[in-house]
Amino acid sequence: MSETPSLGIIEGFYGPLWSWKERRQLVQALAPHGYQHYWYAPKADPFLRRRWSEPHPDLQANELSDFARFCNEQGVAFSVGLSPFEVFNNFNDAAKKALTEKLAAFDRMGIKGLAILFDDMKSDTPDLAVRQADIIHWVAERSGADQLTVCPSYYSDDPVLDRVFGQRPAHYLEELGKSLDPSVQVFWTGEEVCSREISPGHLRRVAGQLGRKPVLWDNYPVNDGDRMSRHLHLRAFTGRPAANSQYLAGHAINPALQPTLTTIPAITLARCYQLGSDYQYGQAFRQAAVELLGEDLARQVAADLLVLQDTGLRRISDERRQQLTECYRRFDHPAATEILKWLAGEYQVTDEMVQTQ
Repeated sequence: MSETPSLGIIEGFYGPLWSWKERRQLVQALAPHGYQHYWYAPKADPFLRRRWSEPHPDLQANELSDFARFCNEQGVAFSVGLSPFEVFNNFNDAAKKALTEKLAAFDRMGIKGLAILFDDMKSDTPDLAVRQADIIHWVAERSGADQLTVCPSYYSDDPVLDRVFGQRPAHYLEELGKSLDPSVQVFWTGEEVCSREISPGHLRRVAGQLGRKPVLWDNYPVNDGDRMSRHLHLRAFTGRPAANSQYLAGHAINPALQPTLTTIPAITLARCYQLGSDYQYGQAFRQAAVELLGEDLARQVAADLLVLQDTGLRRISDERRQQLTECYRRFDHPAATEILKWLAGEYQVTDEMVQTQ
């Protein structure tokens, strides 16, 4: 058996927002499996990204505060992920004033965990790592949060980040790690943005560069974006050996657009750590599916797994789509409802969403 790192959910995807009820149900389903942290950072919440300098409207602020309190009652630490959009390019008096007001608002909501997310933004700032570390320390002095976490601009080895956001500075990770206070946690997604495998050797190297164990931001089972949203990510976790635990400060998953269905792979990650070398991903999927769906619906989803996860909406014929729709209408379960909504195209994430959220 292996030691399980602190597991978490990072609601960090592009696309339609979940309801607060759906968030509560996911927390209740996963807390018994060792999920101890929830980061609220949906790309579709404009007051955390493009309009970050504006306050959340009162209704949303109250809902956010209530959800933070709910998580704490469930024994789940709650954090908000704020993306002060490209603030590191011009951290002037106006930006500082807006950020001070935002941090004070989070304190009034009772938010005890805070992540500052520098991902998916262009940078044209010399000494980027040092500048970002200075901003984090500035935030720490003005926030009542008990824990600060940062997502670097370059949060993976993946060269796609350099192509889209500009060439990463030399020794960026080392400079960031050296400049950050040791108490600050750092997110990392692996060798790729959506890593097929994450190994102890890789994590050991990254921990050495950062001078601390990273918090793994695992982009599975997330299925946002034009291509991925056409597929349901249901299979059990693979490529995450339990031996990773000794090199991690935490392991958090970016969930699928479907909050109920995402519970299936999430449970299998916990079992992967619990079982170590005895873990079998096919068996883990079946057990988690039965636990969540019951025997009949689990059997049906397993039978359709190739179509739902591999074939995807673009290649399903109209006849097959109609057959699946009629099939899942027979089940009175929120997971079946999510499959029906997916078949109807209601979870499709467009390129425009990704570019504007």
